[in-house]
Amino acid sequence: MARTRASDFAEKQQDLLRSAAAVIAEQGMDKASMALIADHAGVSKALLYHYYPGKDALIFAIIETHLLEVEEAVQAADDASLADPERLRKLVGALLEAYRGADNEHIVQLNAKRALTAEQRQALFQIERRLVRMFSAVIERINPQLQDGKPLLMPVTMSLFGMMNWVYMWFKEGGPLTREDYADIATTLILEGVKAVR
Repeated sequence: MARTRASDFAEKQQDLLRSAAAVIAEQGMDKASMALIADHAGVSKALLYHYYPGKDALIFAIIETHLLEVEEAVQAADDASLADPERLRKLVGALLEAYRGADNEHIVQLNAKRALTAEQRQALFQIERRLVRMFSAVIERINPQLQDGKPLLMPVTMSLFGMMNWVYMWFKEGGPLTREDYADIATTLILEGVKAVR
């Protein structure tokens, strides 16, 4: 007879992923052993392996969960009724808000993909590509000329992601600049700069 899952299974799994992300972000992928992760999470190594048969499965789950949460937040903020500049601002704000409290997961996403199989990396790439498309579609409407001649839409879109993805390196919660302030700055840099890109 199969074991039934506890009613708090999803919550325990989320706690485990958060704890594992903290260890991997601090120790690095190579030093963060499954034993160290289990100890930090306050669970047995056997239980950790019950959920995740190996470190690659654990890292994949951390990144996939993070990306899907970000994608859901951005989709929820996307409002086709808005003028394109304001629509882009909403997308930027939603993504930066989704990054709140997820620095460890973000670090794992940026630094630990090499531990994954080609199939796992491809699955994550599909989520990332969907996210990028949401932004690039709006940017293209703002400046359709980005697709004329040189293909400039992707470099402009990825420049925006560069501004957003590295914010964890310097942004301080409770500092003089809020996430909303930075969303305005990043959006303005793209909106004003994109006019001059040819």
